[in-house]
Amino acid sequence: MDRIIFHVDVNSAFLSWTATQMVQEGKPDIRLVPSVISGDPKKRTSVVLAKSIPAKAFHINTGEPVSMALRKCPDLVTAPPDFALYSRFSKAFKDICRAYAPVVEEFSIDECFMDMTGTQAMYPDIIATAYELKDKIREELGFTVNVGIGSNKLLAKMASDFEKPDKVHTLFTDEIEQKMWGLSVRDLLFLGKASTQKLEGLYIRTIGELARADLSVIKNTLGNKAGEQMHRYANGIDDSPVAEQPRKAKSYGHSVTLEEDVTDFATAENLILALCDAAASRLRADGLRTANIAVNIRDSRFKNKSHQRQLETPTDITDEIYQIAVQLLHEVWKDREPLRLLGVSLGDVSDDSAEQFSLFDADTEDKEKKRHLDAAVDSIRSRFGDATILRGATMNTKRPKKKK
Repeated sequence: MDRIIFHVDVNSAFLSWTATQMVQEGKPDIRLVPSVISGDPKKRTSVVLAKSIPAKAFHINTGEPVSMALRKCPDLVTAPPDFALYSRFSKAFKDICRAYAPVVEEFSIDECFMDMTGTQAMYPDIIATAYELKDKIREELGFTVNVGIGSNKLLAKMASDFEKPDKVHTLFTDEIEQKMWGLSVRDLLFLGKASTQKLEGLYIRTIGELARADLSVIKNTLGNKAGEQMHRYANGIDDSPVAEQPRKAKSYGHSVTLEEDVTDFATAENLILALCDAAASRLRADGLRTANIAVNIRDSRFKNKSHQRQLETPTDITDEIYQIAVQLLHEVWKDREPLRLLGVSLGDVSDDSAEQFSLFDADTEDKEKKRHLDAAVDSIRSRFGDATILRGATMNTKRPKKKK
């Protein structure tokens, strides 16, 4: 039986979700103008987390300082992030997807795979079904998605990245030569920047040229395993299953899919700070602490990696969580392959508020100061909105020294 896979991807997710909420409140739709999701534009540490389609015309990049984005576009509209809102919208659109497919794999906060294989009796026109799903999400939730349909996950993901927004595209096996082989080799999923440059050095500039190239040459250039894998992908071959993940024990976390690759620690650390701040704020709101901190990354070859650390004493202090998360980031990102996704997860949570302090512990006073800061920030947010204050704009964080 031929496989039928959907890949559903929210268009400019963070900005779209914020815009949807603003429209529901009777405010202008920031998706229609140059706009970004970011911290306070007056603060030097604020960075761009997401941008609108009109903002792309000004070459504004995800992860760059807001001050730089404003120099490119002085009329740029800025709006703060709301990770609690994003989590609700993420769950809502995936719940709609689950009503259509027996198996749904969450790929990130704003995208998922659906295995529609064997559903032809229920959905005889699979393309019409994709349009129905896309329109249902737009009509019920207020934001748009792209749906890619393919013979496997690779092709479905490639298809969803074709023209945006609010589109349905197909990329079946018999369409590979027509729709995929003419694309730049840079557009092939999972192919990193360094590998792309090596292939271009061999005058392999399109996916089709890679697909037709001598496999031994590709292996000698990229390595045996990577070379064979990229050659298979260029030919549209991908056997990986759509896997429904088991539900995890309660944890708190956020991730961000990056529209442009992140290649430097300074940008990655700023994004990690925003993610830690959002997760820790939710943790405190529920009166809990975490004893396990994890950092997850996905690189430009779509390889997932994660590092975690178990704590001797549970914490709910944003700065403590952030300092550990940065250390984990440096541990897990040693190869410096450009990043496509960053995530922070706080697990092993408990409501045990007992914390052993020594009268001679020099850190006790510092911990209390940090708790007062967290409480003040949380109080302001509860009165004026979740994203009124971003920690990157208010906290003097210590950064680990870079190795020479």
